[in-house]
Amino acid sequence: MNDNQPNGNPWIKSLLVWVGIFLALLMVVSIFSQRTQSGPSIAYSEFRNRVSAGTVAQVQIGTDRIDGKFTNGDSFSTVPIAADTTLPQLLQDKGVKYEGKAQEEGGIMAYILVQTLPFLLILGIAFFALRQVQKGGGSGAMGFGKSKAKLLTERSGRVTFDDVAGIDEAREELQEIVEFLRDPNRFSKLGGQIPKGALLVGSPGTGKTLLARAIAGEAGVPFFTISGSDFVEMFVGVGASRVRDMFEQAKKNAPCIVFIDEIDAVGRHRGHGLGNSNDEREQTLNQLLVEMDGFEANEGIIIIAATNRPDVLDPALLRPGRFDRQVVVPVPDIEGREKILSVHMKKVPLAPDVNPRVIARGTPGFSGADLANLVNEAALLAARRNKRLVAMQEFEDAKDKVMMGAERRSMVMTDDEKKMTAYHEAGHAIVSLNEAASDPIHKATIIPRGRALGMVMRLPERDSYSYHRDKMLANLSVAMGGRVAEEIIFGYDKVSSGASSDIQYATGLARNMVTKWGMSDKLGPLQYEEQQEGYLGMGGSHRTMASDETNKVIDSEIRALVDNAHKRATQILTDQGEALHTLAQAMLEYETLSGDEIKQLLDTGTIDRPNEPRGNATPRPASGSSIPRAGKRFSGGPAPA
Repeated sequence: MNDNQPNGNPWIKSLLVWVGIFLALLMVVSIFSQRTQSGPSIAYSEFRNRVSAGTVAQVQIGTDRIDGKFTNGDSFSTVPIAADTTLPQLLQDKGVKYEGKAQEEGGIMAYILVQTLPFLLILGIAFFALRQVQKGGGSGAMGFGKSKAKLLTERSGRVTFDDVAGIDEAREELQEIVEFLRDPNRFSKLGGQIPKGALLVGSPGTGKTLLARAIAGEAGVPFFTISGSDFVEMFVGVGASRVRDMFEQAKKNAPCIVFIDEIDAVGRHRGHGLGNSNDEREQTLNQLLVEMDGFEANEGIIIIAATNRPDVLDPALLRPGRFDRQVVVPVPDIEGREKILSVHMKKVPLAPDVNPRVIARGTPGFSGADLANLVNEAALLAARRNKRLVAMQEFEDAKDKVMMGAERRSMVMTDDEKKMTAYHEAGHAIVSLNEAASDPIHKATIIPRGRALGMVMRLPERDSYSYHRDKMLANLSVAMGGRVAEEIIFGYDKVSSGASSDIQYATGLARNMVTKWGMSDKLGPLQYEEQQEGYLGMGGSHRTMASDETNKVIDSEIRALVDNAHKRATQILTDQGEALHTLAQAMLEYETLSGDEIKQLLDTGTIDRPNEPRGNATPRPASGSSIPRAGKRFSGGPAPA
């Protein structure tokens, strides 16, 4: 018997039911076929006329029917008349062979069965369906109460800790669970109890699900996986029934791991639903709480859940005895990114110049999923370029595509728009180079990417876990650099809408400095704004906790920070006017410059690209200009209109 089936072998019961239905239909068909074998029915008067005419060969006389054959071989039947006593004499006179026929056994029962069988079949099917629905709160015909947890085995793809990189601390936290599943007696001898549950907390794409599968792969035990949304249905009680059914399956496969992904879908604070409550979700949560730590012990069942919103979970779900451990799965640092890249690069044929360390340094803030996507994009680029190996150039291009968006080379821009974009991006770059706390420039481009017409990308030299005031002020100045460059070069009336994203970034940064991080001298180190529900460390709505007068001070402080950044950018670009023109001309020529090329240009006035052939497509020249040769010197005067 298969222990994975909660009710023994329910498929055998279903098979027997359908076999019974088939046999009943077969019996009905056989009865009707027997009725039709006697031939078509004729009137008794016609039958006597046929006998008198001598066209009847033989008959069988029964109490309720006469069957016979004509001389031409056709069969017929008729209903006899009991008052007619002259029929035998007529048959004998005409030489018709006749005989009596005994009454069929069960004829009345067969008649009754034929008449009532359709109703019996309908009632039987309805009874069977209702009985199945009642089992386990609906686990049956429509499977409402049946758990949707999927059992993963090695055939589904075994994952071990060798496939997980960059989250060593989280892996060490869960290593104890693996050791317990392998040897439970080792802990029970000393009176220790393994944690009943572990909650994996981290941003999307950091590897929470992969880590849970690795635990199951290392321990070699059954691994049930289900999403939190699979419990919730429109019918009250169905989710609780699914929780019960899931734990019943887990008990039969113990020791095992039950992984609930996105548990916040069912584990939210009770009483915080639409209105005052959500009966279905709260009943499901209550059943989950009881199953995890109630009167009945679930020995050998370890619950692992994942979420990126731990702040919305019910406190009863997080207490010891249910989720004893909260394991943070962070975004990997540079060492972790290098290991993750090495894992994913094993599946890709690499050129000798590929250096995972260099790629890891240029991808700060990337999660494991982002790095996997980066490797995949590089492989796709190499395939489109008909290469046999994936080189470093493909990884650089894939990184630019992931971070800045795909190039929109088909977008047609006028010379004036290109000139405006070139000075805008040059303004960002010049301010960044003159702010000591700013991150180094990685690349500047005026080729439209994604939703932006141009971009200056800065990358930190190392991973940063906190930001200082001087860095924030520098970022504000850099954000204002594009708008200030447009004002200086084109005038107040010609300022474009290209700085909308810069203004949005600067306003948000200044607001956080004032309301969250206590970087306002007038308001002091107090929090005036809190983030409401949103992804871990991302997004969400904000609620201000201040009076009207304080809000006015907050607005004035935000305005002061942005205005000071604007003044700082104006001072830098006024002093560095020659550098601004030089860089803008170079960007009009090349369209894309690296950080090293920008430094070389501003130091020497030239850009050295010895390996660039004339007419290279990347970067392509602006319309009306020629490709500069290696070492071309750019003048510091204004670019021609």
